[in-house]
Amino acid sequence: MTIRMFSLALAAVFSMAAPAATPDTQSAQRITQTVRELTDDFYQGRAPGTLGEERTVGYLIGRFQALGLEPGGPGGKWVQAVPLLHTRLGKPERLQFYTSNGPMPLALGTDAYLSTLQDADVATVGAAPLVFVGYGVKAAERGWDDFKGADLKGKVAVFLINDPDFSAGPIEPVAGKFGGKAMTYYGRWTYKFEEAARRGAVAALIVHDAEGVGYGWNVVTSPGGENYGLVSRQTSLALQGWLSHDMGDKLFAAAGLDLGKLRVAARSARFKPVTLSGIALSAAIPSTHEVITSHNVLARLPGTSRADEVVMLGAHWDAYGAGKADAAGRIYRAGANDDALGVAALLEIARGYMDRPAPQRAIVFAAWTAEERGLLGSEHYAENPVYPLEKTVANLTIDVLQTAGRAKDVVLIGKGQSSMEDELAAAARAQGRTVTPETLPERGLFFRADHFPFAKRGVPVLLMMSLAGASDLEVGGRAAGQAWIDDYTGRCYHQTCDAWDTSWNLDGALQDIALVQGIGWDLANSARWPLWKPGSEFAAARGQVGR
Repeated sequence: MTIRMFSLALAAVFSMAAPAATPDTQSAQRITQTVRELTDDFYQGRAPGTLGEERTVGYLIGRFQALGLEPGGPGGKWVQAVPLLHTRLGKPERLQFYTSNGPMPLALGTDAYLSTLQDADVATVGAAPLVFVGYGVKAAERGWDDFKGADLKGKVAVFLINDPDFSAGPIEPVAGKFGGKAMTYYGRWTYKFEEAARRGAVAALIVHDAEGVGYGWNVVTSPGGENYGLVSRQTSLALQGWLSHDMGDKLFAAAGLDLGKLRVAARSARFKPVTLSGIALSAAIPSTHEVITSHNVLARLPGTSRADEVVMLGAHWDAYGAGKADAAGRIYRAGANDDALGVAALLEIARGYMDRPAPQRAIVFAAWTAEERGLLGSEHYAENPVYPLEKTVANLTIDVLQTAGRAKDVVLIGKGQSSMEDELAAAARAQGRTVTPETLPERGLFFRADHFPFAKRGVPVLLMMSLAGASDLEVGGRAAGQAWIDDYTGRCYHQTCDAWDTSWNLDGALQDIALVQGIGWDLANSARWPLWKPGSEFAAARGQVGR
């Protein structure tokens, strides 16, 4: 049987009527079936550019076809090709800091985590000097420039994670300039690497801080030296990555500097880059590299009276593929919650729409590739949209839903950004629920999912993700919601144990799926255009388009 025949056969099975049960029970059963299917070893952890991708894409096409949707990709196809550079570092031939007291070796995975996005056989840094650039922020609108004209060409830029006011006390001048505990895009590691490359650095290193980034060292190292980047992007960085917290302290001490004091100094707009005197990075690490073609899967429900306008719903199909075996011998990091559950939700929402009269606006369902590698599939689409972004009404994204039962509230990510939060509030009220602003804004989740490439270009967005704050669960309250987050992020996030389990209770996930389904359908049957709120950094990109 070919993969195509296999996918169509599976789709037929999933389209059969479920045994007599309530609609919610039927939905939970179908969602569970989809999650268990996508996390089966047959799909090899769903890494881009692998046999696992081929099988995943074929399966998703079959499911969308079986629902009666049309191909939504370019040229009437089901897929949009996404060219990616795929690299993986090997065992270092040389990796150390030169110091005035002799070499300081670096152990990959323990002292540092590194990857490359260059197509070189050896990722090489030759005795490059290090420059500490604080948080590495240049934000004219906030009166902030950590670089002060420093020349980074051929050098290694060393950063702190998060924003200048993340750790600031309430009376410090910087307090609140960058949203306080709420991370801005300047706090994201992706921004810091981009900024280092723009300035010609040969490498970029971020000192890890679990509180500042929102996850532990085990999550940082989970890609295992592997990386993906858009072929269309070029970078000056031979190496990019992280130093462990302890190695950061040790490195600065070797330069006669106190990193603790520099953390405080970096919270001032007067901060200037600091050269780590007598310190240089020397590296030669073999690298395998290839250009692969991955795929976004796109399906479309045509509109009627406003057919050229689009409401987009999305989730990412990719996970982390194969890695080191865990204690149980499992090697596939198949992302049951992140984001097979989101894909299952997308299919269930589409099923519900197909039972209704045709919407006024078109609805596009997107299953994105390479989210885990830096939102690459959605970024490629946003650079090369199949449907004009000025005609895209909104993007609604599902990525990680809690599996601990019904909740009295829904957590809002990105408070104050757009009127999509008002849509969420109205839909939640109809469910008898309230809206709680994210309680973990320092994790910067607004910048960490596939809606963000659309937000950057002015399309209003809504992210449904359960990692931004503890849900107020009907059983156990907010303490139980926090316990779920702590267990998932501390134990299974990006690990082999992100797997379906008999303990899953999808009642709360079904509440959130119903919210997305309702908001998407309401927008698809109105002339309403969501708007950015005053002060949002994305409002200018939208302008008056679409209104």
